[in-house]
Amino acid sequence: MKSIRNIGIFAHVDAGKTTLSEQLLKISGAIRTAGSVDKGTAHTDRLPVERRRGISVKATCVELEWKDVRIHLIDTPGHVDFMSEIERSTWALDGAILVISAAEGVEPQTELLFHTFQRQNIPMILFLNKIDREGADIQRTMDEIREQLTDQAVSPEDTEQLMETVLGQDDELMERWLEGEEVPKDKIRQCFQRLCREGRTYPVLKGSALKGEGTEAVLDAIIGYLPEAVTKEDESCGIVFAVEQDPRLGLGAWVRMFSGSLENRQVLRGEHKISQIRDAGGHDTGRLQSGEIGMLFGIPDIRVGEPIGRADLLPRHIDLGSMGEPLMSVQAVPEDPEAREELRKACQILSLEDPLLQMKYVRQTGEIHLQVMGHIHQEVLQEVLESRFGLKAHFEKPTVIYKETIATPATGVAVYTMPKPCWAILHFLIEPGERGSGIRYRSEVGFREIPERYQHQVEQALPIALRQGRLGWEVTDVKITLVDGGYHHIHTHPLDFIVATPWGIQDGLEKGGSRLLEPVLDVTFYLPEEAVGRVMSDVAAMRGEVTDSHTEKNRTVLLARIPAATSMDYSEQLKILTGGRGDMTVRLSGYQDAPEGFMAARPRFSVDPLDTSKYILAARSALEGGIFDL
Repeated sequence: MKSIRNIGIFAHVDAGKTTLSEQLLKISGAIRTAGSVDKGTAHTDRLPVERRRGISVKATCVELEWKDVRIHLIDTPGHVDFMSEIERSTWALDGAILVISAAEGVEPQTELLFHTFQRQNIPMILFLNKIDREGADIQRTMDEIREQLTDQAVSPEDTEQLMETVLGQDDELMERWLEGEEVPKDKIRQCFQRLCREGRTYPVLKGSALKGEGTEAVLDAIIGYLPEAVTKEDESCGIVFAVEQDPRLGLGAWVRMFSGSLENRQVLRGEHKISQIRDAGGHDTGRLQSGEIGMLFGIPDIRVGEPIGRADLLPRHIDLGSMGEPLMSVQAVPEDPEAREELRKACQILSLEDPLLQMKYVRQTGEIHLQVMGHIHQEVLQEVLESRFGLKAHFEKPTVIYKETIATPATGVAVYTMPKPCWAILHFLIEPGERGSGIRYRSEVGFREIPERYQHQVEQALPIALRQGRLGWEVTDVKITLVDGGYHHIHTHPLDFIVATPWGIQDGLEKGGSRLLEPVLDVTFYLPEEAVGRVMSDVAAMRGEVTDSHTEKNRTVLLARIPAATSMDYSEQLKILTGGRGDMTVRLSGYQDAPEGFMAARPRFSVDPLDTSKYILAARSALEGGIFDL
């Protein structure tokens, strides 16, 4: 089996990462001619919307070979609205290439990406692109890298700095050098490669992807400076990092295997069998081995983020939304009212491919709600619905995604004893928690009163019970204690406590009252000096506060904390205000109490547990739709 490198290419939007991907495919012989992003011919931009807009919106995996090494290359979107695609790609990687424009320098998303990979200990190659462009300044960009990213960025061509970096991190070589011994150059080079593969230092290459300059060196660097995929003949362990629909085979799941292997006809998820396995190059191989990336078919409703085999063997934590989560919700409305059910099914498929969309369907009204990252994301979804599903739809004005918590302590009670056979009694004490504390649960009830297996069901049902509070938003920052309850050794049915848990939780939330929580953003502004006063005034008008400021490379950097509800459209205003010279990055800081008197609610997506008659009928499948409908 050949050595494998699983890598991704990342960048701030328009830095040239897709152009670099095309050149790597061409040089390696995987394709004859490099495609063009601007002309819509890039091989890694496969969707019609990508070709039409000239931007990547989905991560794409391709395969190439270089010097007898298999390279699985994931080309990712650059726009911040598609950060979820970028995040999921990292689950499959052993290393990354971070493309930085030598004309624009280190940009806001460059910093976000670099520090995210650094935290996850993903080794990186830094590629300074567009060195042929007017305004390109390699030295300035290197200074910015060392100032804003890391002081361990080293050009392999700079022998003096290479020596200094290696000796500074290798005690044995430093001791030999201090004793006057000449350290062989090949020893320095080998040590540098090891440090790069361990993510302790970062090689910096330069070139022009558009002209193919310096791109062959990138292929050599992938082999020399990024780690080989570890292969383990252990129990099967893999992760689904993307799913997509194939017109002939149906739902396909992109899987990175970390140990063990999968084969055609192998049973996964109960009775479902894998019908076909393709490698990253699209060939039917019938087998996916440790260290490889490939696509498998035949498992219905397989989910992004779903582990294959032993989840405890995964090398890093999988957390949806860790690099950014949607803060806006939009209602999708079909132009043809008769197409509502088709639109619902299409949105359901898109939510399967991107779990952060979290499609919600209000059965009573037929409303379809989606979570979106921003306006570009929304526009692309609209285009995808038309080009892929033939559905014309528009989106209502976006609303901020709020959360809620309980206002005062209360006890929620569920007595599910009729109609027989059933028996589950629960008493929950629900109390407000500190902001950012999430959900804290414990039980004071012994296993004599409620056996362990039923208490486990209560814990399983809590996330479902808290999915919507009395205002319709996700409930957070609460302490929940099971203080009393009971079961019946004859009448208790296996699922009774799963049915009773949302009932008791909602009863407590109703009694304690709801407090609305609004999302707050940490915002970094990069401004020309003449715009600073105006932006500070705008921050105050948006109910925000400036927390810090400093100057770097002839611009002012303002740090601020602003509610999402007041700043949703400010990035567009900032471009106009600064003539395109200003920029801003945002990340979710947390949730805080909404202003006094302000209230926002949304409809329930499933039967209200406090409408007990309907709820029990739905739980027993006597009504259309289950009690846990999305």
